[in-house]
Order: sequence, then C-alpha cells, then structure tokens
Amino acid sequence: MTQPPPPPPQQPPQGGGFGPPQDQPPQDQPPQTPPPAAGPDLGKAPEPGYGYPQAPQAPQAPQAPQAPPPAAPQTPPQPPQGYGYPQGAPAPQPPQAPQGPPGYGYPGQPPGAYGQPQQAPYGQPGYGQPGYGQPGFGQPGYGQQPGYGYPQQTMPHPPQPGQPGGGKKVNAQVLIIVAAVVAIALIIGGGVWYASSGKDDGKKDDTASSSGGTGGTDDDKGGTTSGKEKPPSDPSAKVLFQVPAPEVKNDSTVVVSGSWLTDKAYVKSGIAQIIGYDRDKGSELWKIPLDGPVCQASRHVTDDNLTAILYQPAMPTKADPSHGCSEIALIDLDAGKRLWTKTVKTGDQLITFDNITLSGKTVAVGSTSGGAAFDVSGKLLWSPKPADSCYDAGYGGGEKLVAVRKCGSYDQRQLHIQTIDPKSGKVISEYKMTQGIEYASIVSTNPLVVAADVGDSAGDGSGISDFFSIDSKTGKLRTRISAPGEQFAARCEGITRVEACNLLAVGNDRLYLPTEEHDGTGKYSQTNEIVAFDLATGKQTGQRADAGDGYTISPLRMDGGNLIAYKRPPYDKGGQVVSISGTGFKETTLLQNPATDSVRDVETSMSPEYSEFLYADGHLYMSKVYASKRSTVREKEYLAVGFGTS
Repeated sequence: MTQPPPPPPQQPPQGGGFGPPQDQPPQDQPPQTPPPAAGPDLGKAPEPGYGYPQAPQAPQAPQAPQAPPPAAPQTPPQPPQGYGYPQGAPAPQPPQAPQGPPGYGYPGQPPGAYGQPQQAPYGQPGYGQPGYGQPGFGQPGYGQQPGYGYPQQTMPHPPQPGQPGGGKKVNAQVLIIVAAVVAIALIIGGGVWYASSGKDDGKKDDTASSSGGTGGTDDDKGGTTSGKEKPPSDPSAKVLFQVPAPEVKNDSTVVVSGSWLTDKAYVKSGIAQIIGYDRDKGSELWKIPLDGPVCQASRHVTDDNLTAILYQPAMPTKADPSHGCSEIALIDLDAGKRLWTKTVKTGDQLITFDNITLSGKTVAVGSTSGGAAFDVSGKLLWSPKPADSCYDAGYGGGEKLVAVRKCGSYDQRQLHIQTIDPKSGKVISEYKMTQGIEYASIVSTNPLVVAADVGDSAGDGSGISDFFSIDSKTGKLRTRISAPGEQFAARCEGITRVEACNLLAVGNDRLYLPTEEHDGTGKYSQTNEIVAFDLATGKQTGQRADAGDGYTISPLRMDGGNLIAYKRPPYDKGGQVVSISGTGFKETTLLQNPATDSVRDVETSMSPEYSEFLYADGHLYMSKVYASKRSTVREKEYLAVGFGTS
C-alpha cells in the first residue's frame, strides 16, 4: 500500500547550511533486484539482502485476538494529544479507527511513525519528523481527551502489554492511517524516541537511549573488542526506585524526553526541567530549571559528561500553545548546570530547530531553515548561508558528524549524505541518494549506515524499506540491504529527526535487526529473533539470537563487540537484559527482573518501541518521554523506574 506523502515542508530560504558545490554528478545507484522471500530465512544459509521489493505486499487482514490468560499487565498510557494545533496550520481531519484491536506484540504506532503528520501534543513547537519519533518515543496510549484548539479524534486501542494472542500485522492501510495521525505528535513537536543506551568501550556516546551505536572506535567499521558489561554472580534484580509521573494540567501532554547515565547519576528530563537522581536510591541530586518544555535531547555525551538539548523559551498556554524550539543549551551532567543557551536567527527571525546532536566538541542542530553548530565553549561554528540553495535538515552525531542535506524542490528532492568535519563544517565525503527519496535517517555514523523508505514501500509505518551502507571516507555505497517491513521490526522517523531510529544496533561491521513477532510454541505465546547483516556484502551472516518462547527481543546498544539486548517478558515472567557475543552469538543473562504482578505491570508499561531504555553496570533504567493528565482514574503512573542487581 503506497503511503500518502506528507504535505510539503516549508521550502528552505536561499540559505541553509554549508555544503559542497551542487554541480557534482550523482553517483550511480545499485540496480533493483527481485523482491526477497516472504519472510526472513532463519534456518538456511545466509541470503543476500541487496535490492528491495518492487511493490509493497498486499495488506493482510488483522487477526482476531485470542482470549488472554489471567494477570495481564495494564494498558499503556494515553497518547500525546495536542494542547493546541500550531498557529497558522490547518487542523487535520481525524481518520477512521480500524475495527478490532491488533494482536499481542503489535506496537500501537509510535509517535514518530513515518507518515503524514496529523496532530501536535501540548508543549511541542510548530515544526514540521516521526524517532526518535521517538517517533522516540513516547509510549502512547489511547482515548485521551483532545487539548485546546484541536478537534477531537478517535484512536484505535492498542493491545495490553503482555497480552498474548494474535501477534500478526494488521491491514497496512490501517497502519499508515494510524501512523500518520500519531506522527504529528513528533512532527509538530520535539519528543525523543530513543530505545537504547549505555557506555561503549569507555566512550560517552550513545548514553541516552540511542539507536544502537558501534563497537570499537578506530577502524571506521566498528571494532570487535570485548565488552565492559560483565555478568553478575546473581542476575536477579530488584526495583531500585520509581519516579512518579509529574503533574500535568489542562488535560494536556508535555514532552519529557531525554535521559542519560553517568558514573554518579541517572539524569532524566521532567516538565521544563532536568533532574539528576542517585543511581541506586533515586534520591534527587540536582535540578536544572528551564523556561519551557524540552523538545529534543541529544543521545550523545562527551567524555566529560556534557550533552545538549533543545527547548522552548516559555511554557505553552491556552492562548499561546507553542513558542517554538529555538533554545539550544549545553548541560553539564556532572555538575548539574546549564552552561549556556544559544539561539540562531535568519534575518530577524529566530530559527525553530527540529533536531540536535553532538559529535566530539560540536553541538549541531538542523531544520528546514538550515543547520547550525556551536563548539562546547559556546562559539558559533556555522549557520545558514543566504547564498546556499540547499539546507541541512539534520545531523547524526557520535564518533563522526553526518549531515542529511536536502537539495531541490519538494517534488524533485535529492538527499546528500555528507560526512563533515565537526569543527569547520567542511565536507569530507558525500553520497547522493536517488532522486525522489524524501527522507533518510542516520542509523550510525561509524560505520556509516543510513535508512530510508524507498518508494514508500515499507507499508507498516516503520520508515524503513532499505539500509544503505556507505564508506564515510570516499562517499561510495558499499552495499544496500533490503529490510521489508513485514519481516523486520526496526523503526526510523527521518522526517525531521534524522537520528530517530530504534530497535536496531550497528557494530562489528554488521547491522543487527529484530524480526517481527510470530507465533511461539505455546498456546498464546509470541516470540522473535535478532539477525545480523554484513555491512560489506549486504548478506545475512547466519547468526541468530532467539528471544525464547513468550519473550520478544530488541537490540539496545553495542558493548564493544557484544550486543546488549532487552527481552520483553510474557505475562507471567520478568524482563531480561542479555549480552550476545559478536562472534558466536552466545547469550549471557546480565539482569533478570522480578515476575511479580506489580513489578511486571510497571515494567511492561514501558516498551523499547516508545520509551527510553538505559543499561549499564547491572542497572536498567526505563523512562517515558511524554507526561499526560489522564482522563480516567488509573493506577499510579511513573516517569521512570530503575532496576538493579545485587
């Protein structure tokens, strides 16, 4: 089912960011090949992943849900609804809700789904993404009352976490419609949808719910060094602390995206503030007040624990529901201080930015008005140039800095994937994607991996039909990997937040993807696997990590050459964190959560798809990226929860 294109974004002014001369000829693109088999071949020799389907598959009808076993955990929280639609933008029409809920394990579309924008949550700016969104991510539920100035709309009900039965994909057209509705939450807003984190070979990158990260740092392909995470003598974990959900007024939804982990503190965004908590006790160590809600948070951290955020200059009100994400701030996670706040103008107008990242000592922000960057000292490194006909829509950070640069008109768009010098903005290498690909996401900068939905062929709102493995030194395409949406569960937004990918990881010059859920051996069970693709050949390596009956497994991040993954539990067990060796794919349990109903209810209220997950040193932290006032009385809700082994 072809997805309807989003409305044209604001055309860039005669300016944007930096960029190479525009008269360079585009590179040859790989030829199309016949579509792959209907499902991932997990029992045979590796098959090539080169090429992509010529047409989307016909949608399947949703499966009738099975009766759940007892003690199923509670339903997810309410979805982000708009405190008000952006001023000057037409209110979208609500779609028709599909008949019948999807089966267990089917993600109720993330706020950052790849599709046409429909609605904005309270506290988010008027800009026109899905992941990190996230898509990142919030964990949307359904049924919340609309906010001020926005038409009421009906949303389909997602499955209850932990509820078995079904597990099949629903009609693709329904998915696209639902994804489009929820996508506006992040397209207009600025939530972060991260789903992995932690330290990586001593580096402080990807410590805030990243899309993965690389193993190793010195060979442009991700190394195979041993991991830092060692299995404890007893992996049994307990609840360390729970942070209550903040109070939200006016039946609204506020962005609370961003979480980080240092040697001393677990740091989490609240409503217009950032708070550091003791890693074991959850007691408050420090607090940084902000003038308005956080819009975006970098998932990268410098070696001395500095990170960057975007936020609004004031709190939204009924009369003025959005002030735009114009404030760029550098945060010291050790000292608990905001070191500086900067803005960028085009003419006399403040630029509202869509995404933020950090590479080395450079903070980079992107938007439809172009990109800008600051040194951590606060010095402006570059900003939109009036003479430039292209613009930097966003950046991927970490070990390198990569720009997604957009050139051409809306109906003749070409994306340039540029590896750039973080200090000067000089282009080191460039890969030109096929004309007509409107959006792309940076999965990893080292090795360089880009995701895109070519021809809107994914059909499931994931934003991914293909991955592009690119040589960051030369700009040449190494290989192209087909990842049909009906086979693999990774997700990327790419519309405005180019780093918004989750449920995947990159390391050992491989791409690790989870398969979609399928029936297990039990009556109600669902399960899935993680498989690996070689980034040099595009072929599956034959490696497979099974979740286990009733569990579903998701990559979180790399730990040297090992893969850290989370296993979402069935209705009668607790979740797990495991380490998977990069060579033999042997699984080692690092953490096992309690199986009691009360603990499992809290754990399953947050999922890798729509929440922030951080794991390091025997500690697992889960947190939400939206805070909402509930329209019904429910059990106590939490902003974050910490688990730890003894």
